[in-house]
Amino acid sequence: RVREAVVSTQSTGANGAQQRSRYGQGTVRNPMMQTDLMNQEPLTPQVLNAARPEEQKQMLGEKLYPIIQSMQPELAGKITGMLLEMENSEILHMLEDSASLTSKVNEAVAVLQAHQQKLADQQKIAK
Repeated sequence: RVREAVVSTQSTGANGAQQRSRYGQGTVRNPMMQTDLMNQEPLTPQVLNAARPEEQKQMLGEKLYPIIQSMQPELAGKITGMLLEMENSEILHMLEDSASLTSKVNEAVAVLQAHQQKLADQQKIAK
């Protein structure tokens, strides 16, 4: 199997600080994951249960992120993280049912927007 080394990319954030990409320099991605993504095979409960528990969320996240990124590019990382807090069976259902996933993504966006508004309101009060 082919292993792919992902080189770190850096960008400058809003505050001027350097931000690293999701994978650090020299990180070797899971070759099983790479093959799975290339084949675009559905993630089944059997495949998920065969993985170690610490790999299961990673596998789910690798499936969720590109879908969410196409819907909400700026918030894809945060939304993926929020959805990964759900039970694996619920996440698998969302991967099979696009309407369910869209609904949860919209719900997550609403939560993030409400949180941003709350922070903005608190900053106004503090001034």
